[in-house]
Amino acid sequence: MLLLISSNVFACDICGCFMGITPYYNRNSVSVLYRYRSFNGYDGQSHSIFPSGGKFFIPARSQNAPITGHAGNPDDYELYRSMEIRGKYFINSKLEINAILPYVSNSERYNGYTSTVSGVGDINLYAGYHLVQKLEDNFKQQLIAGAGIKLPTGKNDFKNSAGIRYSSLQQAGTGSTDGFVYLNYMVGLGKFGASLNTSYKVNGTNNRDEGIANSTTSFLNIFYTQRIGKDVQVMPSAQFFYEYSGGEKYSGVKTGEHVMNNLMGGIGADIFYKNIALNMGLQKNIWEAKTDHPMSAGKVYVGITYNF
Repeated sequence: MLLLISSNVFACDICGCFMGITPYYNRNSVSVLYRYRSFNGYDGQSHSIFPSGGKFFIPARSQNAPITGHAGNPDDYELYRSMEIRGKYFINSKLEINAILPYVSNSERYNGYTSTVSGVGDINLYAGYHLVQKLEDNFKQQLIAGAGIKLPTGKNDFKNSAGIRYSSLQQAGTGSTDGFVYLNYMVGLGKFGASLNTSYKVNGTNNRDEGIANSTTSFLNIFYTQRIGKDVQVMPSAQFFYEYSGGEKYSGVKTGEHVMNNLMGGIGADIFYKNIALNMGLQKNIWEAKTDHPMSAGKVYVGITYNF
């Protein structure tokens, strides 16, 4: 399932890394997931998922640089990272509850100056109900509908060494309470399958009257399952991800800043061994509406899950 929950307010997947119809039907789980999202290069420039000088893993916090705006510098970038602890628990065979606790690290480089802020992000709580659950035969289906809430637990007032507050996008938390709904449909025929996930998020405002326009995401994952021996299954996949947000709002009015309208595509793999699952994927930007900000370059995720 795909949801808009990241501390940087852009569309990021809650469960998009755990794709397809897995061997762990109705199993409780605990997992650790690392997500990385890159914005780099302006319209007409090259866009690198890993821009020069940018760190893939969480770097040391750095808040000494002055705050500057974007001016078309090809070396500018924004990087958003999240290390998340996730839990899923089934109340019964059809009702699941989920929780995500993230630690985020957001970096930006403008005109030669780089800053990084890090901290506990916004907690997400959500529940899903399995409306359709046909998993026994060669033809499998599953439809899950759910809803949840994002709580403003992340710090929202990080400042640089001169006492100037960073933009709302770079903060560890949004400072707002947001709600979302989602649908997750999965279908499998033999070794082939697909999952389609879509969500809609209603964003609140923080105590500075800042907010993000309501947003939507959709994710299509096409996968193939191959069993290796008795205990191992490998599930390679092709992935497509679309996101839209009207961007930042102030006092209820859209500012036109950081509008998101882009499509990404890439590959992924899920590897299952007994009760353990390893999940990974990489997506690059395919198309994006014109913007005067660094453009979406791509994202990477890697995670490990224990099912019980």
